[in-house]
Amino acid sequence: MIDTADPFFYNEKSYAFDIMGEEETAIMALWGTIVNTLAVLAGSLLGSFLPQLPERLKNTIMQGLGLAVIVLGMTMAFETENILITIGSLVLGGLTGEWLKLDDRLNALGRKLEQGVNRVLKARGAQGGTSVAQGFVTATLVYCIGAMAILGAIDSGLRNDHDILYTKSMLDGISSIIFASTLGIGVMFSAIPVFLYQGSIALAAGAIMLAFSESSLQAIITEVTAVGGILIIGIGLGVLNVKSINVANLLPAIAYAGLFGWLALQV
Repeated sequence: MIDTADPFFYNEKSYAFDIMGEEETAIMALWGTIVNTLAVLAGSLLGSFLPQLPERLKNTIMQGLGLAVIVLGMTMAFETENILITIGSLVLGGLTGEWLKLDDRLNALGRKLEQGVNRVLKARGAQGGTSVAQGFVTATLVYCIGAMAILGAIDSGLRNDHDILYTKSMLDGISSIIFASTLGIGVMFSAIPVFLYQGSIALAAGAIMLAFSESSLQAIITEVTAVGGILIIGIGLGVLNVKSINVANLLPAIAYAGLFGWLALQV
């Protein structure tokens, strides 16, 4: 007779390590993130090898993408339960980001990737000058900011349920084709921060659920989503060339939003 109380008894709803072992359990927790990463890579490669699009068509596609990104950001931003949390998070986040010079650092990383790609192209006799930084920065911010990245990674880590990340993978894969066809191969490199960001959350999911109650976690995600939505609106404005906003310098606002959302429940 099987003892279901045994921590090594396999139960799909159990969070205990089962007979698969620690390494295989970690792989299962990361599976949704792995699929998401591969979707971005595949879509970026496909988009990069599409026939060169006319400049006018590129502009039209980017305008459509910019508008869609802004609408996505607005739907997320309207989820806030407390606008003061949103404002305070953006102010403190902006101050922190400027102090840390996050935008400069992220763009510097993009330029290093660009230099590396151009060196490889020149070594193979191909033409250099490939723009990498803009595609890398834009795609990284779009794919890593949002509730789906957080909720999906937590669900993957806790229950090995990857449905949310499977859905995100489809969306990211399709958008990466379009982004790469217009912004270039730099979009492909956004797969790296996607894997690191979502993978870290998935592996830490158990600790996250132990640290916060369900209501606290929901409040945190709500405010993080709202602030993240505003940052995505900023990305959309940049894509449309309406206004260049240092979105990366506002990234700490997401952490402040989570903190303030949790503190609001404790008052």
